[in-house]
Amino acid sequence: MIRPAACLNAVVVALSLFTIGATGRASERLKVMIPSTIDRVEQLCYVMLPDKFDADGEPAPLLVSLHSWSGDCEQRKPDLEAGAAERGWIYLAPNFRGPNDDPDACGSEKAQQDILDAVEWAKKTYRIDSRRVYLTGASGGGHMTLLMAGRHPGVWAAASAWVGISDLKAWHEKHAATRYGQMMRACCGGAPGESEAVDREYRERSPLTHLKNAVNLPLDISAGIHDGHTGSVPIWHSLAAFNVIAEAGNQPSISPQAMQELSRPEGRLSRPQASDREVDASFGREIYLRRMAGPARVTIFEGGHERIDSATLAWLERHVKKVGQ
Repeated sequence: MIRPAACLNAVVVALSLFTIGATGRASERLKVMIPSTIDRVEQLCYVMLPDKFDADGEPAPLLVSLHSWSGDCEQRKPDLEAGAAERGWIYLAPNFRGPNDDPDACGSEKAQQDILDAVEWAKKTYRIDSRRVYLTGASGGGHMTLLMAGRHPGVWAAASAWVGISDLKAWHEKHAATRYGQMMRACCGGAPGESEAVDREYRERSPLTHLKNAVNLPLDISAGIHDGHTGSVPIWHSLAAFNVIAEAGNQPSISPQAMQELSRPEGRLSRPQASDREVDASFGREIYLRRMAGPARVTIFEGGHERIDSATLAWLERHVKKVGQ
């Protein structure tokens, strides 16, 4: 069972690390170990404080940045880190069980709790503005961002998911013969169809199963149109994720025809809407599709399997939770 807050022992550990965080050089990447509230196994996490950080000053926003599918929290994101520091945000990079090649990783209950535990650790260690706790990730981090948005929407003021996997069973079909397929089988106990227990793992670790719960979350979903052709995650994963939210909120979804048109190499919409022609300086790329459903947004842009940090930061910084939300 996922636990909403860290237990007392985790608080003691957090407080013992507070001196390290408070006295560390501004923008220094600080390594901390946070005990899991599920299995008590200490989990690695990095935190970066903004320049001129004042431990007794105004509460700071928190940006939680998730690593990619085959990576871990050692993965660096220089532009995102710098953008957070410039805005006075605390930057948090949890490990959530590392690369997705183990049952405890890949969206497991333990991996989800590791992220929640890291947020609680930050709140107990630093003065965090609870109205501005943000989440982002790309590729495997996009998968986890979508999953956390669906499983724990109330934690985040806003989230930004890039080129994320939304359906693990379908992604396995595409990559069954590659290392990604091997990694999914290691995480889920086998290939889809081998047993109901295995199928349940693929289903529960897939964001599509849970995103109906994110209908009130400002969630930005983005993918480069060439992904799936030159990259590993077809853009329909992003479009399908958006459609679950749109349908849950009784909002217009993206039609199968539009999804097929964009999924072709060099695909374009035959009948683009006005929003699909939007110019967005934070992306700095041509946009081929942009739709809204309540506070959620999806964008298909000129690009591949990538994240645009300026667009991530622009989306997140415009959202602040209302008191009581």
